[in-house]
Amino acid sequence: MGVVKILGISVVGLGILAGTGLVVYKSPVGQNIASARSEKDNSIPVLMEPIAFGDLERTVSAPGSIEPKRIVKISSQVSAKILALPFEEGQIVQEGDVVIRLDPQDLVAALDSANAGLKGQEASLGGADAGLINARLSYERIVQLSETGDATKAELDGAQATYLQAQSNREVLVHQIEQARAQIVRAQKDLDNTTISSPITGIITTLNAEVGETVIVGTTNNAGSIIMEVADLSEMLLKAAVDEANIAPVEIGQEAKIFVNAYTDRQYAGIIQRIGLKRQVAGDGTGTFEVEILMDLSEGETLYSGLSASTDIIVEHFYDAMIVPSQAVVDRRIEDLPTEVTENNDIIDLNKTFTRIVYVVVDGKTVATPVKVGPSDLTQTVITQGLSPDDIVVTGPFRILVDLKHDRAVKDQNAVDETHEEDDSVTTDETGDKTTDETVEDTGVETSADADADDTQEQESP
Repeated sequence: MGVVKILGISVVGLGILAGTGLVVYKSPVGQNIASARSEKDNSIPVLMEPIAFGDLERTVSAPGSIEPKRIVKISSQVSAKILALPFEEGQIVQEGDVVIRLDPQDLVAALDSANAGLKGQEASLGGADAGLINARLSYERIVQLSETGDATKAELDGAQATYLQAQSNREVLVHQIEQARAQIVRAQKDLDNTTISSPITGIITTLNAEVGETVIVGTTNNAGSIIMEVADLSEMLLKAAVDEANIAPVEIGQEAKIFVNAYTDRQYAGIIQRIGLKRQVAGDGTGTFEVEILMDLSEGETLYSGLSASTDIIVEHFYDAMIVPSQAVVDRRIEDLPTEVTENNDIIDLNKTFTRIVYVVVDGKTVATPVKVGPSDLTQTVITQGLSPDDIVVTGPFRILVDLKHDRAVKDQNAVDETHEEDDSVTTDETGDKTTDETVEDTGVETSADADADDTQEQESP
């Protein structure tokens, strides 16, 4: 009997509590609380930041390779056998140092032959002079005899022709002598070319020949032998291939940042020195222009020739500009934006399908705000029109920005995360205390019920 009473009392108590809760929930206060909780639960956690102001650089990126500013490919101007290579690859040479010695034997013989030919032509010239004198005297005598009638017209013409022929022969020999002297000069120069000196101070970066090999002279159809390359590694150039679509703002004298693939922990500075005027076509059909950037190296620093690198050419500077993260700027169809956003807005071009917007947070809701953007780098974008300095904009996450709409309730994700951490800590403590209290309260109720049951049983007992 006592147990039945206790169960009845418990059911009645729960019914009263449930009824009270239903009344409170149906009241205006309860409805406001439920509405606030519902709106809070529907808020999308996003990343939001205030408008920032700072400096931004507009850059043009391009790949390239590093080469010395001064590099000389040394080849031979005569065909001969290599007798000596005084320096090895990697050694430093000074301007004027002999780096190659060729066998001069054949060229010495050629010089002797040219000298002998000159002497023969000079000897022939003496005979030509004598023949010319004889022809002139004969012609003069015939002229005198012709005047007295002792020589015929035919004799006069023959003497004149012989004289002119003698003059011509002498002129030919004079030119042949000049030619022989030129051959001597050429033979002497070829002989001098058997000793090759370095035209610059630098390092031998390439050595393609060995002692005993015969080098050949290049022709129109065949390239000559490149014996070695000497490079000045104290001044290096980045030869970058700038896409033709980006070449317009690039100018001589602009600064550049250079990133060498082999040295990921370093960044080099450079200045544009030359811009190629002819478009070059790559293997994939891409049009590029070669831009030479002089690298700023520290004293004594050298780089390997041919290293792959990339560059960011600074084509424009912006100072104290209004900046937002680049992913905060999104494209939206104009027809999908509400009328209050598109109506009488000079930023929106109604002739286009899309416009660029930034979501500004106003009273906990998103406002799609059309903007005009300026240059952008990899992470930030300049806003030239549309935002105010005190605006708070939605900056992420990207997966939310992709589908985010106008007039959506949002909350700061960072603040939510901090609140959750605090709530988790408090709930753990309160749960422990609450569990202890309920255990004591339940124990008390059970003890009272047991006492009542005992009293009832005593009264009903005869």
